[in-house]
Amino acid sequence: MSVKITAVAKQLPKYTRTTKEIIPYLNIWMQGQEERFQRKVIKLFENAGVDRRYSIMDAKDVFLKTSFEEKNDIYAKESIKLAEGALKKALYKGGLKPQDIDYIITVSCTGIMIPSLDAYLINRLKMKQDIVRLPVTEMGCAAGVSGIIYAKNFLKANPNKRAVVIAVESPTSTFQLDDFSMVNIVSAAIFGDGASCVVLSSYENDNGPEIKDEAMYHFYDAEQMMGFKLRNTGLQMILDKQVPETISNHFPNIVHPFLERNGLSINEVDHLIFHPGGKKIVQTVEGLFGELGKNIDDTKAVLKLYGNMSSATVLYVLERFMDRDLPKGDKGLMLSFGPGFSAQRILLEW
Repeated sequence: MSVKITAVAKQLPKYTRTTKEIIPYLNIWMQGQEERFQRKVIKLFENAGVDRRYSIMDAKDVFLKTSFEEKNDIYAKESIKLAEGALKKALYKGGLKPQDIDYIITVSCTGIMIPSLDAYLINRLKMKQDIVRLPVTEMGCAAGVSGIIYAKNFLKANPNKRAVVIAVESPTSTFQLDDFSMVNIVSAAIFGDGASCVVLSSYENDNGPEIKDEAMYHFYDAEQMMGFKLRNTGLQMILDKQVPETISNHFPNIVHPFLERNGLSINEVDHLIFHPGGKKIVQTVEGLFGELGKNIDDTKAVLKLYGNMSSATVLYVLERFMDRDLPKGDKGLMLSFGPGFSAQRILLEW
């Protein structure tokens, strides 16, 4: 029995600004800092590979003295709207009703909600009363792919069922107003907010790329490389500058054995569906794939158009491929990285 991805849809927040439009707010935020530091920050934003980003808050609110409680309240309210919008669009694309879904997975790491998003969606859309719920909160950027893996395993054990994975993230809600560290600034430069929904099915006649295999890869002794620290002011980003180098060092072990166990080489993979973690990570992986004769143009395009939206971002890349009329037999490799430190992989066949 096969499990297929049948639809993917995104939902963007209402506020959006180009990087150029954000610079004046940065200048206000940096008042009192050394001029050299200010020039460095502006240059970092301009060279981050992100032309535009979206947010659940306007730029002036991001850079105001909003408390953790205030930001998290906005996160909760707006996340429900984004999740509902993404779910409705994905169901429409798949020709489905809310009651057709048997399993709902919601993923997010940029705010705190109890009950989780899925509970609100079940009530708002009057989904099945016996629908199976799974909220995933602590897998960061990898959670979009992780959610698909969990959904696939559920569907593999349950024929004629459907699942949705909904990723909603607001990294702008985690911006630290009193933190002038490079980690806080780099994360602000590369991250944006967004949501996406994936529909999966174990119905034989449903159409879409089949999930042929999936796997997780764990980097030993790397817990400190990526994540959040919970402070009185909110969730403070942890992002080690060694992440790109670490990915590069482990890359052969992440990609090649996974493909080999499926009787494939990288040359036989047609599409690379890679999470755009940031410009340096993209450049690192582009160099590695480039040596193998492959490109990650869609990954770069998503980073440029929206920024890194944590778990939702790789699903934006996936949607670009899903919306194309790809030939039967084409193969795609999904790849994302997240706290732990870990890599998540999925092999698709159209």
